[in-house]
Amino acid sequence: MKVLVAEKIGVSGVELLRRHFDVDEGAEHLEHIEDYDGLIIRSATKVTAEVLAKATNLKAIGRAGVGVDNVDVEEATKRGIVVANAPQSNVVTAAEHTMALLLALARNIPQAHASLTGGRWERSKFSGVELMDKTLGILGFGRIGQLVAHRAQGFGMRVVAYDPFVGADRYRELGVEQAATSDDVYAVADFITIHLPKTPETENWLNADAFAKMKDGVRVLNVARGPLVDDAALQAALDSGKVAGAALDVFREEPITEHPLFGYPNVIVTPHLGASTREATDRAGYQAAEQVVAALTGGSVTTAVNVPAVAAEDLEVLGPFLPLCRALGRIAVGLSGGLGALNIEYLGRVAERDVRPLTVAVLLGALSGHTEDEVNEVNAPAIAAERGIEVVESKRTHARDFSDLVRVTVNGTRVAGTVLGRRNRPHLLEAVGQRFNLELQDHLAFFRYRDQPGMIGRVGTVFGEHGVNIVSAAVGLDPETADTQAAVMVVTTDGPVPEEIVEQIAASEGFVSGTAVSL
Repeated sequence: MKVLVAEKIGVSGVELLRRHFDVDEGAEHLEHIEDYDGLIIRSATKVTAEVLAKATNLKAIGRAGVGVDNVDVEEATKRGIVVANAPQSNVVTAAEHTMALLLALARNIPQAHASLTGGRWERSKFSGVELMDKTLGILGFGRIGQLVAHRAQGFGMRVVAYDPFVGADRYRELGVEQAATSDDVYAVADFITIHLPKTPETENWLNADAFAKMKDGVRVLNVARGPLVDDAALQAALDSGKVAGAALDVFREEPITEHPLFGYPNVIVTPHLGASTREATDRAGYQAAEQVVAALTGGSVTTAVNVPAVAAEDLEVLGPFLPLCRALGRIAVGLSGGLGALNIEYLGRVAERDVRPLTVAVLLGALSGHTEDEVNEVNAPAIAAERGIEVVESKRTHARDFSDLVRVTVNGTRVAGTVLGRRNRPHLLEAVGQRFNLELQDHLAFFRYRDQPGMIGRVGTVFGEHGVNIVSAAVGLDPETADTQAAVMVVTTDGPVPEEIVEQIAASEGFVSGTAVSL
């Protein structure tokens, strides 16, 4: 077999490949991609549908890094080509760079260096603070956040972290205090470092409101993604003295050489060096090579971002339930506001099958957008395990009222659904403690309210005033309950429901709560 290493990787990765295959190096060989069984790339090579159409012998692609945006994964999957990445390659490097900036921020090291090399001896000007007995607040407690916590504890720091998608047991194992909200972190932290994924929900997470809730003199670090911090709000907080200093490795637009904060004496900046070490580069190449070797020699490909479809014998039964299960995982997490334990019940004929693909689909829905790594069918169980999320499956071959039923419970919040009709359309049957029957759409809003006339009309009026079109609606109320606050309304819309609309309705007379979920 032949493998092409299209971009430069570490010697260790190339040597591993040479022990198994004939290896060519250099992007110029892409002109003859049809000659190769395996391909190793970094970020510069674009593996498009056109390239894959010529790659008639290609069986595996290894990406020496995390993202696979430069690979047409869908087309590769159609052609039976395994695509694998190296998701663990830079986590240590990113955590160490966070600690380097933390220390530099505490002790004014870059400023003191510039002063001394500029001919000035200014000891008193650059007096810093100790890390010992200070509180480090971590927003986002995935792989990198956990490594930062462990290292900070070595400096005698108290660590408080917020991430509702990490189990309580994981916090206890690491000796880290679990914050119920990000506000709880702001209230106690002397230093705050952010390690959240970039999503529409997390953009500008550190904004003016967040800075206002922080302790006076807090120091802030961002070694994750530039858009997580509102630059103007950070500048205002620095100007007012609310924030004593900031360390930034990432920016909203990159590369960048001019920025309003670059001239601030209490701001430290680096040009996105979080993953830039020789060891990380070598590790990424070696891990990608390992995956290609496994794919071409019949081994276990542990970091594949695509997997074969469900086995043909199970497809007829399980296939229609995959989108339902993903939707139920997403809805359950959206309604519960976090993910610490996951209970999945399969009832009816679906319980007679191997339901592992369905459990993975639930995990995909529950975790997507809430982790620093992109979640896929291969890594979802591993990501759940490392975050201390307990997943419990149960199966029963009889389902009341329906031939098949799937129930998903997250932190006590239960949702249920099934597929109906010849087209197996997914339907939501239970949520927020009530039952109904509603065909699922991509965008939903849930409201709990007092059972009285006119409530549905009020929701429709507010949605209409804001140009949000309702596709369908259903209500649920248990007539045997004495709780008049327990009525539940769910509406589907043809576009996302802005949070401010949900908050407006939930705060109005007669409404108890509201939540919007997009699948």
